[in-house]
Amino acid sequence: MSTTFAVSGASRRYRGWVLPLAAIAVWWLASNQGWSQSGLLVSPEKVAATAWEQLSSGKFWRAISASLARNLSGFFIGTALGLGLGCLLGLSRVFERLVGPSFNTFKQISLFAWIPLISVWFGLGDVAKVVFLSLAALVPVVVNTCDGLRNVPPNLLEVARVYRFTRGQTIVGVMLPAALPSIFTGLYLALVYSWLATIGAEYLLVSGEGIGNTLIDGSEHFMMDLVLFGMVAIGLVGWCLNALARVFERRMQRLYGIAPR
Repeated sequence: MSTTFAVSGASRRYRGWVLPLAAIAVWWLASNQGWSQSGLLVSPEKVAATAWEQLSSGKFWRAISASLARNLSGFFIGTALGLGLGCLLGLSRVFERLVGPSFNTFKQISLFAWIPLISVWFGLGDVAKVVFLSLAALVPVVVNTCDGLRNVPPNLLEVARVYRFTRGQTIVGVMLPAALPSIFTGLYLALVYSWLATIGAEYLLVSGEGIGNTLIDGSEHFMMDLVLFGMVAIGLVGWCLNALARVFERRMQRLYGIAPR
């Protein structure tokens, strides 16, 4: 019985590899069997050779380190501001009436609509990109933090009143722990959005190094092997960030005794 469960668990674990492996197989057949005469259809072998050249020469590591530095800088700045603003909106009715309507208008503006204004104010360098990424991380953190604080179960607040908690004790001991699942969701979304925005920023604000600039170089020189390598690298880095966010979320849930989602 245990062997059956083990095999079943292993099959579920590796099920996600079916589609990528099938896509690689079809890609290999298409490129090696001459299904397309286009020079833009490069073989997996050529992409692998380009990957090795990028890795061994250090070009990839310089590009990805520049992208991650911008991504994490924007994520932490946007998260810090988002937590502060979300707490103010969620805890203060007066602040919500003053700022809430403006923020609700602000969050409806497409993120990429800020690019022209940011480029005029901050140029095309790293500062502009970090500002852009901070905006990407800000909105989901604010929305989820505010919603989490606003939707604390009434029975928890009633217990706090029965025990005559002060306002500060109620916020720290009751409301924030109850809002943590929603806050974690906001942080997770901020990490995802900031990575997506990193690539967009490097496409539209083209000054400097980055993995997005690698894609631009490949497309400008019709080097599809470099473009495909960049796309795979972006996907793998995004997957790693997602996995790290999930690990952090589970550890925080265990620390605060919160049931996992």
